[in-house]
Amino acid sequence: MTNIDKAVIAKLKKEGKTYEILVDCEKALSLRSGKTISVSDVVVTDEIFYDAKKGTRASEHELEKIFGTDDKLEICKSIIMDGVVPLTADLLRKEIENKRKQIVDFIHKNVVDPGTGRPHPPQRIDAAMNEAKVRIDENKSAEHQFQLVIDQIRKILPIKCELRELMIKVPAQHGGRILPIIKKFGKLLSDSWGSDGSLNATVEIPAGIQEELEVALNNIAKGNVEMKVLRVR
Repeated sequence: MTNIDKAVIAKLKKEGKTYEILVDCEKALSLRSGKTISVSDVVVTDEIFYDAKKGTRASEHELEKIFGTDDKLEICKSIIMDGVVPLTADLLRKEIENKRKQIVDFIHKNVVDPGTGRPHPPQRIDAAMNEAKVRIDENKSAEHQFQLVIDQIRKILPIKCELRELMIKVPAQHGGRILPIIKKFGKLLSDSWGSDGSLNATVEIPAGIQEELEVALNNIAKGNVEMKVLRVR
């Protein structure tokens, strides 16, 4: 259990009622971001309240009915993951900065300048977001904000969302090490081995990471990589 001095009240409204718990703000955010952390380390107590400040406890019978379990830690986890966790000023700033970086990285990898076919540098994307006065919502995941941000910066940056289907061929001695790298970067559509042992693979990737993929493969294959764009969509 966490220290009550560091606690904030996390809230979830469900079926017309509000359920509150006391949590460590930073640990709750870590749990929400997918980090492995025990719920018991996040909460001050596993008690669930209608009003935490007044100490009004929620009915155990009602909790089981609403949440489908009588496991209080599981209920606490639901409140943390699906509810609202108020942020301290410092954590709010860090959370917004982190989500902004995630959004910039996503745009860099998934969209290109239609004039050059190359990705925009992260610094240019960040500057466009500033110019468009993009506001990052700390209560929404970066994934849920990507499209909105892209729509906002279109008037400033020429952008095109693009997927590329690539044919990749590497010599036999590098194939075993290359295939896992290809899978890491994109969706492997097919792979086969030639009569000379060479690897032939077809992969679909976001257009913005083609150059990064080429560099990664050539570092392993010592420049002996053949790559061809088969399709763009």
